[in-house]
Amino acid sequence: MPELYDVITMGRIGVDLYPLQTGLPLARVDTFGKFLGGSPTNVAVAAARLGRRTAVVTRTGRDAFGDYLHQQLREFGVDDRWVTPVDAYPTPVTFCEIFPPDDFPLYFYRRPKAPDLEIHTSELDLDAIRSARVFWMTGTGLCAEPSRTATLAALRARDRSGITVFDLDWRPMFWDDGSAGPTARYREALALATVAVGNLDECEIATGEREPYAAARALIAAGVELAVVKQGPEGVLAVHHDGTVADVPPLPVEVVNGLGAGDAFGGALCHGLLAGWETARVMRYANAAGAIVASRLACSPAMPFPYEVEAALTAGAVTSRPTGATP
Repeated sequence: MPELYDVITMGRIGVDLYPLQTGLPLARVDTFGKFLGGSPTNVAVAAARLGRRTAVVTRTGRDAFGDYLHQQLREFGVDDRWVTPVDAYPTPVTFCEIFPPDDFPLYFYRRPKAPDLEIHTSELDLDAIRSARVFWMTGTGLCAEPSRTATLAALRARDRSGITVFDLDWRPMFWDDGSAGPTARYREALALATVAVGNLDECEIATGEREPYAAARALIAAGVELAVVKQGPEGVLAVHHDGTVADVPPLPVEVVNGLGAGDAFGGALCHGLLAGWETARVMRYANAAGAIVASRLACSPAMPFPYEVEAALTAGAVTSRPTGATP
C-alpha cells in the first residue's frame, strides 16, 4: 500500500530572488533574498505549516539551485522524493519588484525550458497520487509537453476521488504561440477536478466569464463541485454545486508583498477542506492565511502556523510579523 499523504501538489518550482528593498525597480536594488518558490510548491509548504503531511511532484535542474530547493523542502517538512533532476535545463529563477500595496511585477527566467515541464507520465507514482487525500495541480502544468500529458494522467488516475484541486494559475508568458488554446486545455482538466480555484483573470480564461457569480457557475457547469473565485480587495466567493454560497470579505492588512498570498490561501484551503469545515469557515481561514503572507516579504518562509491564523481571525486583522517567524 502507498504511504498516505494529506496533500500532494504537482508543478512549478524554482528559486525566488526577491529584493530586500521595497519601492525600487530592479535596476536600483542592491540586495536580494533567496527563497524556495513556485506556486504548487508553496501550497505544499503552506499545508505542511498547518500540520498536514505533504509532498510535491516536480523537477529541478541538476545544479546548486536544485540542491538548495531540496534542502528547503526538507526544512519545511515537505517530502521531496518525487523531485527529480533534469540534466538538460537549469533550475528556474524568478525576480520580482515590490511596490506596495498592489504592484508586484514578476520576471520569470525559465528558458530554454523549465525542468518542471519535463515531468513524464512514466515517472509518476500514480498509486500515491490516487490515494492522497488532496491532489493539487495547476494551469501551468498544462502549458507544454510532457507535463501536460502527465498532469492529465494524474487527474485521470484520481478519477475525481477525494479532493482534486485545479488551481487555474494562468501565466500567459508560459504558453507558446503555437500551442492549442488554453481554454480547451483548462476545460479538459476541469472535467477531472472536484475543486477549481482562480482569480477573475484566470476564471475568464477558463470559462469566458468574468463576473464572479457567473464564473463560479460556469466552473461548476464544467465539472467541479466547488468553485472558489478570488477577488482581491473584494474578498473571495465560494459556490458549491449543492447551492451553498460563501461570499467572504478580506481581512484588513497592511500589504508588504502580495506574492505568495494565494499560495498560503491554497494551503489553508486544503487544510480546511480536509478538516471538513463548512464552506464559509474554510474561506475565512484561507483568507486570513493569505493576508498574513501579504504582510510579509517572502513567500515560502512566510507561510503561517495555525496559531497565527487563529490570532488574525480573533483580532479581525493582520498585524505584521517578521518573515519566517516561528512559534
